[in-house]
Amino acid sequence: MKAIIVDDEPLAREAIQLLAMKTPNLEVAETFNSALTASKYIEESGIDLIFLDIEMPGMNGIEFAKTIPEKTLVIFTTAYPEYALEGFELDAIDYLVKPVKEERFKKAVNKAFVYHKLLQGEVAKTEVQNKGDDYFFVKSERKFVKIYFKDILFIEGLKDYVVMQTEDQRIMTAMNIKTIYEQLPQDIFARIGKSYLINVKEIDSFDNNTVLIRKYEIPIGGSYRSSFFENFVTRKIIGR
Repeated sequence: MKAIIVDDEPLAREAIQLLAMKTPNLEVAETFNSALTASKYIEESGIDLIFLDIEMPGMNGIEFAKTIPEKTLVIFTTAYPEYALEGFELDAIDYLVKPVKEERFKKAVNKAFVYHKLLQGEVAKTEVQNKGDDYFFVKSERKFVKIYFKDILFIEGLKDYVVMQTEDQRIMTAMNIKTIYEQLPQDIFARIGKSYLINVKEIDSFDNNTVLIRKYEIPIGGSYRSSFFENFVTRKIIGR
């Protein structure tokens, strides 16, 4: 996977580059100190992934992310955690807070590898087939897999694909998040962001900005916060 680093801080660029050098199958093709210079490079070269700072002079990372090609993945890197929610609203793969720890870096990049294969068509596409009252079938690897709604922890969307996370597997399907949401029971699943649906019965804890399900920390989007708290918190629908 071919990547670039865009950050106005030299030490920050070097730190990400050193972490990338330890990661097999990840090549940092170039580094840039501004979105403007990076933009020109992207127009001429095929890039799979951008490690992108947010607070930069001129065009910031949020503005720049809105201009990149659809299949180019973004991992935001910044010293300001308050930007995380806005970053996820832009279909960012992940959000790394400086100074970036190696284990956290690996987790974000592994996620990028999965989505890169998906977008390149290297992962078999699946599709939802028959639907029952408490399950549906997903076609995958020449067979139909039965998935109970109660077993889905959360669903993450990326462009025109979704990943259904259960206790022990990730199931990918070529479907946007709005379409799959319409097939799920609305009393169990809540949309808490542009890219996330959660099974409210599996919530372990939450605050104003994130929901924790098992080891997964899921951001609550600003435009979805009110409806989530009204429908699934104040009405006490959450519960096992």
